Amino acid sequence: MEKKSFDVLALGELLIDFTDNGLSAQGNPVFEANPGGAPCNVLAMLNKLGRSCAFCGKVGDDMFGRQLREIVGSLGIGTSFLAMDKIYPTTLAFVKNAPNGDREFSFYRRGCADVQLSVEELGEMPDARCFHFGSLSLTDEPVRGATQQAVSAARQKGILVSFDPNLRPALWSSQALAKEQIEWGLSQCDIVKIADNEVEFLTGTTDLVKGAAILRERFPDIRLLCVTAGADGSYAHWKDLSVFQPAFKLGGTVETTGAGDTFCACMINFVLDHGLTDLTEDVLTGMLRFANAAAYLVTTKKGAIRSMPERGQVEELLSRF
Repeated sequence: MEKKSFDVLALGELLIDFTDNGLSAQGNPVFEANPGGAPCNVLAMLNKLGRSCAFCGKVGDDMFGRQLREIVGSLGIGTSFLAMDKIYPTTLAFVKNAPNGDREFSFYRRGCADVQLSVEELGEMPDARCFHFGSLSLTDEPVRGATQQAVSAARQKGILVSFDPNLRPALWSSQALAKEQIEWGLSQCDIVKIADNEVEFLTGTTDLVKGAAILRERFPDIRLLCVTAGADGSYAHWKDLSVFQPAFKLGGTVETTGAGDTFCACMINFVLDHGLTDLTEDVLTGMLRFANAAAYLVTTKKGAIRSMPERGQVEELLSRF
């Protein structure tokens, strides 16, 4: 990696989300090619919040990979750490939407470019305030080894480490491996955004407060744990404080792609602003309200990377409620 300073560096998958867009005149399913991939979704929102960002990963040197590089670069996200693979193609995901906005995924990833990122392609960890990663870069080698090396390098440099489990069962060879690698990620980070289904997967309980307590006991180095519960709202756990804020239920949801990533970006932005040493219930409440509002707004559009709200749009929504 070229040595350079950023607020946030993220590593992981960058792909095309073919999003359900109804039927053609002939009655055939129509899918829109949206840029996606959870770590880069997070960066797209952080960029909207004024943070300098860079992405590390690999795409195919094909029409989709070139499209992704161009889009990410046009948003102001650094692409100098984005490798182009001349052999393996860009990863694709097809997203079918249910009437309530939930999604069903079909991934075309085996033997694709994002899992081919290697330790040798990383180089030196650049200066950054925060390093963010998810579990999908832990599913296979060689990208698993590259991710572990990058996390180790970030920790050695004292960089804040953020993790999102982002469980996608279809991409793991077994649930046991998924649990093992997600738990490794949790053992390495300072801040976590975790969804309700992931809390249940790891702890066996649907009680999110109890599940969060179990995770904090297992992984005491996590300093801020945020749990998202979809349309119900979100929780923040810091030291002895636990705060809940309801979701914004204002209608108009098109799909939920990117909602969790938007929330995660707002959490990271909050930590970069406030640190982790002297937080209050009011400050945590403000973080959750802002993150919930931003997450709601992204659900009113298709896709994620190009659909992130502006700070002013989030603040305007908050001013009305």
